[in-house]
Amino acid sequence: MKILKLLNKIYLSILIIFFFAMVNSFSENEPVDIWNIDKEQIQENSENKELISVTENKSEAEKIDVFNMQIKDNSDSIKFDDVLNSKEIKIIGLYDPDDFGLKIDMWSNSNGDQLKYLFSNLSKLNLSQDASELMNIVLLTNAYYPKKNFSEKEFLEIKTDWLIKHNNLELIQEYLIKNDILNLHPKLSKYLVDKYLSESEVDKACKIFLNNSEPIENDYLSKFNIYCLIKNGKKDQAQLIFDLKKELGFNEKYFENKLNYLFGYTNEVDTTISEKNILEFHLAHKTNPEFSFEPKENTNPLIWKYLAASNLLYQTNEIDLNEQEKIKLVEYATHNKNYLEDDLFQIYKRFQFNIDQLLNAKTVFKSLTNIESRALLYQTILLESNINKKIELMKFLKEAFIKDKIGNAFEEKLKDLLKEIDLDQISSEHTSFYLENIDTDEKKQTKIKYNDDLLHQSKLIRYFNGDYNQTKIEKDLNNFLKKIKKNKKYTLSKKDIILIESLKSDGIKVDKKYENLYKILDSEMPTDIQVMINNNESASTILRIVEVVGQDELNALDEDTLFFIISALNQLNIDFIRNKILLKVLPLKV
Repeated sequence: MKILKLLNKIYLSILIIFFFAMVNSFSENEPVDIWNIDKEQIQENSENKELISVTENKSEAEKIDVFNMQIKDNSDSIKFDDVLNSKEIKIIGLYDPDDFGLKIDMWSNSNGDQLKYLFSNLSKLNLSQDASELMNIVLLTNAYYPKKNFSEKEFLEIKTDWLIKHNNLELIQEYLIKNDILNLHPKLSKYLVDKYLSESEVDKACKIFLNNSEPIENDYLSKFNIYCLIKNGKKDQAQLIFDLKKELGFNEKYFENKLNYLFGYTNEVDTTISEKNILEFHLAHKTNPEFSFEPKENTNPLIWKYLAASNLLYQTNEIDLNEQEKIKLVEYATHNKNYLEDDLFQIYKRFQFNIDQLLNAKTVFKSLTNIESRALLYQTILLESNINKKIELMKFLKEAFIKDKIGNAFEEKLKDLLKEIDLDQISSEHTSFYLENIDTDEKKQTKIKYNDDLLHQSKLIRYFNGDYNQTKIEKDLNNFLKKIKKNKKYTLSKKDIILIESLKSDGIKVDKKYENLYKILDSEMPTDIQVMINNNESASTILRIVEVVGQDELNALDEDTLFFIISALNQLNIDFIRNKILLKVLPLKV
């Protein structure tokens, strides 16, 4: 018996080795080498498996020299106390530091305790688009992770949480695939495949597994991978992985029954529907030609999304008006954007009301059921010709939706109704409601209008877009300052000073006779940011800038705030980000 068990273990070991060999053979593309290091050098470096670490005061050139010495001469022993027992660092990100004027060691001087405090604050904010772009840059630029009181695992979790909150699926997919990090980011990987599957984008959900170069450790992702292999016609490979999982103790009858149907081992349909996760729900759908499911209000939101994307929800034109529970579910689903608002309001238009109810809707609706009252108010809005009465009814209807906690179900339709009304047609008591709910998104301003009467709106700002001759900028700047000095009515604004200080930071010289045109106070830079700058904590400084920008767009910041943000970037020589900000906040756009 012992011999038999031993033989089983030997057999399993051989099978696992054979499986890994097959997985490698199926891998069509090798991981992308971000830094374009010669492949032979990478191979030699992996053979000696020694990590090179350079002290913080070493320049980037010195780091490269030491790295090359290690490759060329394996006999050289270059060791540092802080890396004697460490593993090779895997740099994980999307962007080259040079693209944004950053460095690969931009986190090296950051204090972990301070970072945790900053990340905690940022997680509570609903960041603006401008702040989000800065956050993407600082988190997704290729760099060594922080070392002081901050582990690699903690840093990866921060990236995961941010990417999930930011909810840019294409960005998440690019990040996971480019770095080949399914196992490092199981939470993020699961989030991505679940979101794609809930939108019935199965191919996109499976794409994450195509070039994976190592065995998948997470059980859920492993099951998802098996399904993707079957879907893509690789049943033999899927069967091998599944057999290995069973040998290692996997025992889930629901999943196995669905696989047997997909493998073609049985034609018997298992009608069981699991709502445990979106994968099991999807398998129930794909293995049952007669699949039918009625969601409830507490049904998983991902399943609601899946039903909507797969056209499995009720057809609203087929719902009987007496089926109040079904209409209630449609309202709930519309609030969560699983039904179009037009579908819901078509139901409301089917209700029958008499003339008296329509004429006295403002009082009658209170005596009806919630659904009927919303239907009555909507129909009355469509019939009302008096603009102010019409808006008053809209307010009642919006309040009725909010009261039942389904306020999002009356957003687009409300905007459409308000667009038919001009602001000057309504009384002052309805103005705030009108402005709060109408779609006021303006066309993006892209064309810059130059104003040579103001320094920060003059053609000098073209320098920050690379469209200005650098040998000419110095002469033109001093000529402009000469004109300002003669004009007693001209007072330099903070934005003017921002432009001048940025040019000076780039080595543009200002004549001494113009140095007394303005004075910079030491108190204008927040103390904590100045300390970070002095310590060369570039990544931490950008995080603080993100926190300062917060929910606001850059154009909405006051000039004092803009001044210290640009000053911080000037001191750290982060010119690319600085220039992008300057081109957003300085010029007049039309």
